[in-house]
Amino acid sequence: MRIGEAVRLRILELCREKLITVNGLSYICGITQSTLSNIMTGRNQSTTISTIKKICDGLEITIQDFFNSPIFDDLEQEIK
Repeated sequence: MRIGEAVRLRILELCREKLITVNGLSYICGITQSTLSNIMTGRNQSTTISTIKKICDGLEITIQDFFNSPIFDDLEQEIK
């Protein structure tokens, strides 16, 4: 799995845990719906740490919490 897909899956997982929609997440994080939509549809394959930090702040979790998931255990090497 590539990092972009892992980030998308983790966002969905966290939304389910917090019982919020992706659109609700964009509101509480201060991220535009279009930016979050681009992440979720795969149009944005390189989400910035700054954006992930905003997501974490909105969800009231740390960046460590975000990446502390088996989703990130077996990422493909992306340098080719």
